[in-house]
Amino acid sequence: MLRIAVPNKGTLSRPAADMLREAGYRQRTSDRDLVCQDEANDVEFFYLRPRDIATYVGSGDLDLGITGRDLLVDSDSPATEILDLNFAAASFRFAARPGTLGPDGDVSGRRIATSFPGVVARHLAEYGREAEVIRLDGAVENAVRLGVADVVADVVETGATLRQAGLVVVGEPILHSTAVLIGRSDAPSTPPAAGADPAGGGTGPAAPLSGQAGQLIRRLQGVLVARRYVMLAYDVRADLLDQATALTPGIESPTISPLHREGWVAVQAMVRRDAVHRIMDELYDLGARAILVTDIHACRL
Repeated sequence: MLRIAVPNKGTLSRPAADMLREAGYRQRTSDRDLVCQDEANDVEFFYLRPRDIATYVGSGDLDLGITGRDLLVDSDSPATEILDLNFAAASFRFAARPGTLGPDGDVSGRRIATSFPGVVARHLAEYGREAEVIRLDGAVENAVRLGVADVVADVVETGATLRQAGLVVVGEPILHSTAVLIGRSDAPSTPPAAGADPAGGGTGPAAPLSGQAGQLIRRLQGVLVARRYVMLAYDVRADLLDQATALTPGIESPTISPLHREGWVAVQAMVRRDAVHRIMDELYDLGARAILVTDIHACRL
């Protein structure tokens, strides 16, 4: 039975459970449940603190897990990123009082308060900088005001909390974080097929694509595609088909069917959800009619 770690609370918890449900997996019915067995799919889910998930997966006690990229990096676990799940996006940034740091965000010689010492240490090593890293649990915004640190490093979404503490974001992001599926770095693996993830979800070096693990990854990739794409159908004159399909090339190729009306064809193609209205307008201006959009609930490509 495949054993998967899922965040038990926090910003990752509900989106992770929703995504697994969309992928056809049973999830717990109460937030108090710590384990959920999905016997139909031969999978067992364990609901753990997001910060602990990389440790359990890296040790081999669990096969796969969903956590944040920032938490994976901070854990220094041998687990590896398999698939970018495209939710809970945030940037990890340095922040300080105005004028404390230069525009490049050089923190050399500073005291840095953070709940993510592993992320900060990796950044310092990458740029060859030395600084004192002070680990704090929980909110770090007041560390500068209280004299504990000169700089804070934390996940930033809007920056409102930092501004309330009299801090400004400085320099480029240390890390772009999002929810990711992780697995053991030593697991047998096969690289994903080229073009297998048109939704743009990133993959790690290789994904374990055998048995229930491979099935889970394909299902999650299908959810990513279904969320990002829609099915567009329309009728168009055959002499305009090349121009129309240039707007709707589909994933591999559009589906073309002749209509009873002579000289007309019906076209179906997957298009990006965020571009569908522009494409519909351009198709209409071209002469296409009966333009319909349908949600995709699941797919395998």
